[in-house]
Amino acid sequence: MPPRKGRSHVLRIIRDVLSFEPKGNKTDIRGALEYFNHTIKKKSIAFLISDFIDEGYDKILKIVGRKHDLIGLVLQDPRELEIPKAGLLKLQDAETGEIRYVDSSSKVVQNWFNESIEQRVQTRKSLFSTSRLDAIEINAGDSYIMPLVKFFKMRGKR
Repeated sequence: MPPRKGRSHVLRIIRDVLSFEPKGNKTDIRGALEYFNHTIKKKSIAFLISDFIDEGYDKILKIVGRKHDLIGLVLQDPRELEIPKAGLLKLQDAETGEIRYVDSSSKVVQNWFNESIEQRVQTRKSLFSTSRLDAIEINAGDSYIMPLVKFFKMRGKR
């Protein structure tokens, strides 16, 4: 969509993002960034909206980040950051459909889960930092307005 000014344009972008229906269920950040990099030739401000649970997009993220002003909107669900101690759970991967049974009360499972989450968050933050890209973290269910306002105020001071 071509860039425009004004509140109605911002609201249109938000409406389009919220009403978007994906064609597949796999995350492909690398593919999206490659498409963006080949399609948009002028330096642009772009928002990459994702939970960033994907692999293999490091290199293209840095390339696009050097060419454009890329801002990551990190969507995270607080319920995905901890595993309840509820005994045996049946879990299904939303992308692959794979089903696993996990004993969520197990200390080993709890420790592995917490370490995995911490590693993923640190890897993402490190990647954004080394790529000199900004990120805005937004929790599912919370208002996105305050994190965006804070970000743009911070950007305005730079």
